[in-house]
Amino acid sequence: MRQALLFVLIFVLAAFNAGAAEYKAVSSGVRYMHMGDYSVERLNTILSTEVAGFSSFKIQYPQTANGVSLYKVQYATVIPEQGNKPTLASGLVAVPKTAQKKLPVVSYQHGTVFTRTAVPSRPEESDETRIVTARLAGHGYVVIAADYIGKGDSIEPDSYMVREATVQACVDMLFAARAVLADLGITEDGLFLSGWSQGSWSTQQFRHRLESLKVPVKAAATAATPTDLYLLLARWINNPTALDATWLAGSVILFTHSYAHYYDMPGLPQTVIKPEYEAACRDFYENKIGWEQLQPQIPAKIADLLQKDAVAQSTPGMDAFFRRLRENQAFMWRSVTPCRYYYGKVDEVMPPYVATLAVGYTEAVDGAKAEAVYAGDAADHRGAFLYGVKDQKEFFDSRR
Repeated sequence: MRQALLFVLIFVLAAFNAGAAEYKAVSSGVRYMHMGDYSVERLNTILSTEVAGFSSFKIQYPQTANGVSLYKVQYATVIPEQGNKPTLASGLVAVPKTAQKKLPVVSYQHGTVFTRTAVPSRPEESDETRIVTARLAGHGYVVIAADYIGKGDSIEPDSYMVREATVQACVDMLFAARAVLADLGITEDGLFLSGWSQGSWSTQQFRHRLESLKVPVKAAATAATPTDLYLLLARWINNPTALDATWLAGSVILFTHSYAHYYDMPGLPQTVIKPEYEAACRDFYENKIGWEQLQPQIPAKIADLLQKDAVAQSTPGMDAFFRRLRENQAFMWRSVTPCRYYYGKVDEVMPPYVATLAVGYTEAVDGAKAEAVYAGDAADHRGAFLYGVKDQKEFFDSRR
């Protein structure tokens, strides 16, 4: 009863803040509102001018076929790591403006962002969301995307790379989107999954859950996929390269604080991060300061940000934090869904070995077809994403 009352209170407060009169309720704990439309002309601008501003990676996309209607969704979900605590989350449903009412659906999982608002339900603040929407929804695919717990309209702390909370947000977003689509008179014609960076990890975890629930997925496609979180952080800490992105430390900070909160590891940031930097890092996690404000306050090298004992623990990987990272791997099962893994030679975040690790594993256990798709010698982190977004449209078409 107390949990039910808590959820009602959260939902009412969120409704007040978001302007409840604009929303339409479609099922228990699910409501949506029309945010606006992208015309064909705007979508083409996104795939040309805005892509060029997003990355120097050279790529050309075909002209879009249709406009898109954008809907913001608020929905009830729970946090498994906290005893299924009820909470509210938000996301996007982007619907092609076509006469066809039976449409394929792509669930897109977004990458790492350092604010609460650069998320799918606020596409004007999310370059990747606009690009995916233009490429896929602009060619007849419904695009749905969860903001994740701790982002968008969620009042919770950031659930960065927290497995069950992420999966639950994605599963409940799928059910919420289906309720919205039914209200709009749209019938789902096959489910596909896509993601980039953090969102690739989220897609892997989400796909694993859907397969375990026997929910059919036609195909999946991920770019710069961090399938092994321990491997990734151990590489960043112990084997940095000149290619590494300057903002990787921000990701490590999110890991330590989100794991402290959601995995009941009080004091974890204080044991991992050097004391002279911990207050600023905490402010960063709590969105009190942005990356631009934090970066001058911390060392350039991750190993210099961390305490010596934490660096040493990254070698055996047996303390609570590194064990949790290992447990949150996202590839060790026999997948039944065909998947493409996009990677670039000069990715400053995701080394090719990490990005393609799932391919060899899936082949070894005779799972569904898994392909490592090379985005090119000039493909960095964003380049791998842009290449993948272009290629997966044809890949998904071939699986319909």
